[in-house]
Amino acid sequence: MIKRTLCLFAFMLCLSQNTWAAGSFIVSEVQVKGLERISAGTVFNYLPIKVGDRVDEKRSAEAIRALFKTGFFQDVRLDQSREILVVHVIERPAIFSIEIKGNKDLSTEDLLGGLKGIGLAEGRAFNQQLFDKVQQELRRQYYSHGKYGLKIETTVTELPRNRVSILVDISEGEVAKIKQINVVGNETFSDEVLLEEFEQKTPNLLSFYTKDDQYSKQKLSADLERLRSYYLNRGYINFSVDSTQVSITPDKKEIYVTINVTEGQLYTLRKVKLTGDLIVSPEQLFPLVYVSPGDIFSRRDATDTSKLLTDRLGIEGYVFANVNMVPDIDKENKTVDITFYVDPGKQVYVRRINMLGNTRTRDEVLRREMRQMESSVASTALIDRSKLRLNRLGYFEEVNVETPAVPGTNDQIDVQYSVEEKPSGNLMAGVGFSQAQGIILNASVTQNNVLGTGKRVSFAVNNSEATQTFSLGYLNPYYTVDGISRGFNVSSRKTDNQELNTSDYSTDQLSFGVNFGIPLGEFNRLGFNLDLKQTALNTSEFSSVEVCEFVEPGSYVGGVCTSDGEEYLDLQAALSWTHDNRNRAVFANRGGMKSLSILATILGSDNEYYKLNYRQRQYFAWTKSLTFMLNGEIAYGSSYGDTDALPFYEHYYGGGTRSVRGYQDNTLGPRDSRGDPFGGSSKVVGNAELIFPVPFVEKVNSVRLSAFVDGGNVFEGGIDFGDLRYSAGLSAKWLSPFGALSFSIAQAFNDEEDDDTQQFQFSFGSGF
Repeated sequence: MIKRTLCLFAFMLCLSQNTWAAGSFIVSEVQVKGLERISAGTVFNYLPIKVGDRVDEKRSAEAIRALFKTGFFQDVRLDQSREILVVHVIERPAIFSIEIKGNKDLSTEDLLGGLKGIGLAEGRAFNQQLFDKVQQELRRQYYSHGKYGLKIETTVTELPRNRVSILVDISEGEVAKIKQINVVGNETFSDEVLLEEFEQKTPNLLSFYTKDDQYSKQKLSADLERLRSYYLNRGYINFSVDSTQVSITPDKKEIYVTINVTEGQLYTLRKVKLTGDLIVSPEQLFPLVYVSPGDIFSRRDATDTSKLLTDRLGIEGYVFANVNMVPDIDKENKTVDITFYVDPGKQVYVRRINMLGNTRTRDEVLRREMRQMESSVASTALIDRSKLRLNRLGYFEEVNVETPAVPGTNDQIDVQYSVEEKPSGNLMAGVGFSQAQGIILNASVTQNNVLGTGKRVSFAVNNSEATQTFSLGYLNPYYTVDGISRGFNVSSRKTDNQELNTSDYSTDQLSFGVNFGIPLGEFNRLGFNLDLKQTALNTSEFSSVEVCEFVEPGSYVGGVCTSDGEEYLDLQAALSWTHDNRNRAVFANRGGMKSLSILATILGSDNEYYKLNYRQRQYFAWTKSLTFMLNGEIAYGSSYGDTDALPFYEHYYGGGTRSVRGYQDNTLGPRDSRGDPFGGSSKVVGNAELIFPVPFVEKVNSVRLSAFVDGGNVFEGGIDFGDLRYSAGLSAKWLSPFGALSFSIAQAFNDEEDDDTQQFQFSFGSGF
């Protein structure tokens, strides 16, 4: 094809040379013939000859080359008619459509993008030479994903009006699996240790899910970089990957990888120096240096040190600071001297803070979360902290920040926060089911950002076999400009405790409360609650001795409770401290929360008691997709004054989806005289969860899966850690459009004979 085109091109040049053999001429008019789709203006735009130009053999050859170079034409010829230049062209056919079928692993969009990169796309001129590269480009894309059994058939169909359609039929075949990976030349570390660093592995029990046994050239390159980092972080500064051989079996299903390495010698640090313009005192910088003389050289520690020093300078407003780590290698003594050169640049100021994307939320709601101020020294720590506070408001799907330099200056930046708002209100009515409460009818209206002010109003009605609840709440998170919050709540709650797997009694509660929150810093908060509660406690003839005797001493006669119940009016005061540095309020994956609270009834209440509670939850981001969570809670309650014991309706309960899974809700701990769960005055619960994404589904932020181990129990009086109950299993949580859904499959593995176990548990229509 190439030879034919060259011959045709040479023939055209010969024709043009013969045309003006007698001499040149001045062009008085240019005519274009043979156009079908392309406009004459396009030809005139690329043609280097204009009316009034003198044309000779050289100019005609240049014109033909220029028109061929456009790629629009498969034939170009120039003729002279008196003083008229006639351009004869034959257009290349246009690509009407490109159809790709048979592709599964790679999307059609990705494949078409690859073809477009080589110049083949709908609407463009069809070039046979480019088309011959189609298979090469498609094979390149599939080979990069380990598809070596690929088969491709291409068909070009001519259509009316000088158009063509292209069909690419693909048979992908199977991904080549890694049969063996060998590392040659390693002496200090074994193959098993080194291959643990690789993303690609030989087939194992989880390969069907992780796909880590499927060969990919890009992944192999990343694994080789991990191998280099492994050695460089352990002192082998001259480590090198000498060569890599990848071989495939004749059936193109198995891959053998051989990696030849040279480890080199182990290097230690001799000197560590900090030099340059130390605008921050060395006493503040040296604690950030992770490396010290005598240590084994580690590129990771040296890089981390550079980053920490840069971040520290950023706190002082040197946003564009640069800290370079320069190693001085002594090959003879196998030592390294490291010098950190500090170049702070200029101190940068914030000219303006801009808020973008907040169409509903008022600007002041965002600005009151700012820790970085306008017209002040820029601080990377304060800029990032402001972003974190915006994220934790719960009003936005996503928060991004940019710090562009102010044009014409070298010491000013603008800080731009862009937010993507999500619905902050929720109107819900539905039906749910809980194994503890049965069918749940619920309706709620919640607005976390009323009219964009950041204030919260909620109203909820819930009705189930066990509870009927009405509640109304209001919270102003900025009751004062200093961030002191104030809220009110009113609620009515009727509970049939026998339906909750506990003793036979029921309560009707009315409560009114006011609460205040006082910030004690960036992550700490002090809370104060004052609640007035009226509790009507109702018994039946089947109520237990413990219930009956508490309500009316001496009313349990002949195995029957003769009490008619009692009413109590208690004024509760609660003081709490909370430390919360989670990155998100819902489904966090970094940071944690600690809370300590004490609640007590004020003197003069019908019942005098107090309750202490401490809870801590911590998230650790192990990898980009795996999060480890630890949760612990310990609580204790008792009485004072004229009350003999903690009222039983204030008891702690354990077991179920929010406590120790695998045991029925509220069934752990002491039991009453009738053998029903009675709760206790103290409780301890611990949970450990490995949280992982939904398999085969990307970017699902409303679902969490986890493997867990739970432990805990409820006690009367002191806590006996030797009497804890344990379970393990799998859990899923889904924030569905119809409400929260939580379910778990758990196995209790040290349950006693009288424990009520339950392997499968779920709750729908209530929070978790």
